Amino acid sequence: MTRFMIAGEKSGCGKTTVTCAVLAALKARGISAAAFKCGPDYIDPMFHRETAGAATCNLDRFFCGDDMLLHLISRTASGVRASLIEGVMGFYDGGDTSAHAVSQLTCTPAVIVIDCGGMSDSIGAVMSGFLHYRPNRIAGFIFSKLPPSLVPMVKRLCEELGTEYFGCLPKTDLTFKSRHLGLVTAAETEDIAAKLAALGELAEQHIELDRLLTLGGGLPKFEPPVIPRVVGSPVIAVADDRAFCFTYPETLSLLEEMGCRILRFSPMSDSAVPDADGLILSGGYPELHAAELSANGAMLADIREKISGGLPTIAECGGFMYLHERLRTDDGVFPMAGVIRGEAFPTGRLTRFGYVTLTAESGGLLCGEGGTLRAHEFHYFDSENCGGSFTAVKRDGRSWQCVHHTDTLYAGFPHLYLCGDIAAAESFARACADRRK
Repeated sequence: MTRFMIAGEKSGCGKTTVTCAVLAALKARGISAAAFKCGPDYIDPMFHRETAGAATCNLDRFFCGDDMLLHLISRTASGVRASLIEGVMGFYDGGDTSAHAVSQLTCTPAVIVIDCGGMSDSIGAVMSGFLHYRPNRIAGFIFSKLPPSLVPMVKRLCEELGTEYFGCLPKTDLTFKSRHLGLVTAAETEDIAAKLAALGELAEQHIELDRLLTLGGGLPKFEPPVIPRVVGSPVIAVADDRAFCFTYPETLSLLEEMGCRILRFSPMSDSAVPDADGLILSGGYPELHAAELSANGAMLADIREKISGGLPTIAECGGFMYLHERLRTDDGVFPMAGVIRGEAFPTGRLTRFGYVTLTAESGGLLCGEGGTLRAHEFHYFDSENCGGSFTAVKRDGRSWQCVHHTDTLYAGFPHLYLCGDIAAAESFARACADRRK
C-alpha cells in the first residue's frame, strides 16, 4: 500500500498546504486515503478530514509506545489505497518525537517541502543538508513558492544529489489563516471547499502524484494493544461545536472499543447535556464564543448540576475554562458554569506550551495516587484556580501544580491522549459504567 510523509524544512514552509493539495487531488482521482499528523496538533487533522473526507489520526511518540503508534496506522489505514503522514515543525526537530523519528519507526518514505522564497542556488545547500544530516528515509523534495524560472535548476539539483523531484507548488493565495493556537479551523475557513478544490487542481498540475503513489511498503511487526472492555454500554456525551472542537478521533474510537457509546452535543446551541453516564468537555476556543456560551443559561445550569451530582467528567483546557465561574476575554467578563471557583483570564502571551508528565498527588477519576499521565499544554489563558491534584513536569525539569482531580472529575489545562494511557481510559470508562448501573 502507498504510504508517504510530507515533512517540512521548518515550521511555516507550506507542508499543510501541500498535504491538503495532495489529499484533494487524490480525492478528485477517486483514490481513498487516510491522513495522519505527527505530534499533538488538533487543527491540521481537521483540514485533512475536510479535504479528503478521510479517517485521520495523530502519531505522537511522547504519548504512545511504538506498538500503539503502529497499531493506530494499521487500523486507521485499513481498507484505503494511500496513507499520507504530515510531519511536524522541521523534519528533524523534536528528537524522538520528530517527523524524522516517526518516518524511521514506521519505515515511511519522507518528501521534504522546502520554502524557496528568497532563495535560488541556496536551495541546493538546504537539500544537501537534509539528505546528509543523519540516516533517513528521504525520498525527495517538493518545492514551495518556487518561481517557474527555477524549476529546471531544482530538477538539476535533484539529479546531482541523487534524489527525486516530486514537483512544486507555486506561490498562491490559497493558504490558510493563522491565529494564536495555529491555523484557523477548517470549519471557520471561508470558502473552504472551493479553496481545497483549487489546491487539488494545483497539485494535479505541478506535483508528481503518480510518483508519490509508488512510495510506501509494509509496516514493521508490532504487538497490538489489549483493549479492556466495560459492561453496560455506558454513554459518554462529548462536546463538539465551534467552541469545543479539540478532540482526538482515535480517543473516542478507543472508548468505543471499550464498550462505550459516544453521543455528541453542543454547549453553544443545545439546552442540556444528553442523557449520559459520562461527559467530555474538550478544548477549543470558548473565548471566541464566550457571549453565546454565557447566554445559554440552561446548558450552564445543567452542566453545573450534573457535574455536582457526580457525573464522571473530563474537562481539558477550553472545557476547563468553561467550568469556571467567569471567563474574561477582550470583550468583557462572562458568567460560566461555576463548577470551578474563580476566573479564567487572558495573559497576552503563551502561558504554557509543550509536553508534560503529570503525577497524581492523590487518587481520582483517571489514576491512583502516584499515577502518571502524559499530556501537553498550549494556551494563552490562565486561571485563578488551576488546581493542585497533579504535579506537572516538563522535559527540562520545570514543574508546577495543576488540575482538579476527584473521584468523578478531571479538570485542568493539560490535554490528555487516552490512546497512550489505556489504564486512564479504562478508569474513566469504568466510572461511566458504574454510573449507569
